[in-house]
Amino acid sequence: MQVLREKTIEEVAAWEAGWSPLGRPIMTVHLFLAGGVLVDTGLRHMRGPILETLRARRIHTILLTHHHEDHSSNAAALQRETGAPVLAHPDTAQKMRRAFSILPYQHLIWGRSEPAGVKPFDGPVDAGGLSFVPVHTPGHSRDHTAYLVPERGWLFSGDLYIADRVKYFRADERIAGQIASLKKVLSLEFDALLCAHNPRPSGGKPRIAAKLRFLEDVFGEVKRLRERGLNERGMMQSLGLGEIRSVQWMTGGNVSARNIIRSALRDLDEAGP
Repeated sequence: MQVLREKTIEEVAAWEAGWSPLGRPIMTVHLFLAGGVLVDTGLRHMRGPILETLRARRIHTILLTHHHEDHSSNAAALQRETGAPVLAHPDTAQKMRRAFSILPYQHLIWGRSEPAGVKPFDGPVDAGGLSFVPVHTPGHSRDHTAYLVPERGWLFSGDLYIADRVKYFRADERIAGQIASLKKVLSLEFDALLCAHNPRPSGGKPRIAAKLRFLEDVFGEVKRLRERGLNERGMMQSLGLGEIRSVQWMTGGNVSARNIIRSALRDLDEAGP
């Protein structure tokens, strides 16, 4: 099943895209277009419909929030189609130079990213009277970058937010990095939170603050429970974190609630006494 829904969020054109071999997509992702700037390019399994839909749109710059395949897969194809440069964090540009490995579940849900000639941005991107200001926000991935449009109070936040209380982490996510990044964006002025998976047209800062509180509470509690000698299972029970077994099974454990605990333990170990 293919899903491509067009929306307008705070004067921003948006498309919600998803694909599944059977039934409704497990997860969808949003692409955003404002002032001729396209933020993220969607999943490879939806390349045909995305290219067909965007063909009639004026796109002169493409920005990527990070390299993950549901955000970057169509960058090269859209660059060929529109002639627009693709800009991103230097780590994203490095990652996108060649095909990178992904796990079987990622092939199934999104498809593999095609290598693309991504240029590192060298400052804000100005277009149509708007300024897209890059804000490096690592934690979900090392290269993760949000884009603030101060003239409109928009924050294109990629995967920084997702939800007030997340149910799982990827194995490579870092909780301390996300806490620092959430604090960073809370210092900015914005209202619309243009999250790639859960956009909020207004009240974006309280949503970021809610996720920050959740992660800080988890991190502090893991530290306390470790000092009491609890193991990972005991910590999960104490925190009320339960596994979504279908997600854990489908991803081979790459995505799980336990990864939130493991991320906190790693960061505590690296911080030292």
